[in-house]
Amino acid sequence: MRARFTVDEIAQCALNIVERDGVGGLTMRAVASQLKTGPMTLYNYVSGREGLEDLVVGAIIESLVLPETTDDWRTDLRETATALWEVLRAHPNVIPLILMRRAVSLSAFAPAEQMIAALSRSHLSERDVLAAFRAILALVTGSAQAEFAGLFAGTSEHDEANAAGAARVGELARDQYPHIAKLAKVSDRSTAAADFQRGLAIFLQGLGAVEEQPGANRVQKPTRRGTRS
Repeated sequence: MRARFTVDEIAQCALNIVERDGVGGLTMRAVASQLKTGPMTLYNYVSGREGLEDLVVGAIIESLVLPETTDDWRTDLRETATALWEVLRAHPNVIPLILMRRAVSLSAFAPAEQMIAALSRSHLSERDVLAAFRAILALVTGSAQAEFAGLFAGTSEHDEANAAGAARVGELARDQYPHIAKLAKVSDRSTAAADFQRGLAIFLQGLGAVEEQPGANRVQKPTRRGTRS
C-alpha cells in the first residue's frame, strides 16, 4: 500500500510555506492544512518543526546543479560557490534556515565536498583549507543575505530595488556619514551579481597570496601564556 505522502511532497509543501510566509509561518499545522490532513499524520514522517526545517534545507541544497570539475581549483571553487549563491538568492526566505541548521542528508554534502576538494588541490595546509572553506561559506551566505537585509538591501525584485534602496541610503547618510553616502553611489551603479563576483575574485586572490607565502603551510603550535618565545 502506497504511503499517503512522500517525504519529497512534504518537503515541497514546507518550502512553499516558507517562501510565502517566511520561516515563522512553518508549522506542523500549516503543512498539514496545505496537505489536507491532520498534524498528527505528519509525525509519521518527521519528528516536528525541526524535521520540517531539515527537509526545507535539504530540498534547497539538493536542487543545486553542481558545475563540472576542471583542472583549475580556482575555477572549480568559483563556479561551485556561484551556483550555491544563485540557489540561495532564489530562495531568500530560506537563508535563515540555511544559516541555523546543518545539512542532514548525504546528498546535501555535495556542494561542500566539491568546494573542499577544490581547496585541497590548492596546496594550502589542512588548517588553511578549513579556514578557507568556512570563509567561502560565509561569503556565499552573507552576500545572499546582505542583498535583502544589508545596508544597501533591496527586495525580491533584486537589482532595480537595490539601486533604489542605495539611493535612499545615500540621501539619508549624505551629511553625517560621507563614506556610506559615497559607497551608496557606487552600489547604485552596480548589481548584486557583479558585487558577489568581485568579492569572490578578491577572496581567491587572497588565497593565492597565502599559498605563496613561505612557511604558510606549517601549523604553528600555540605558546603557553607566560612563556617566552
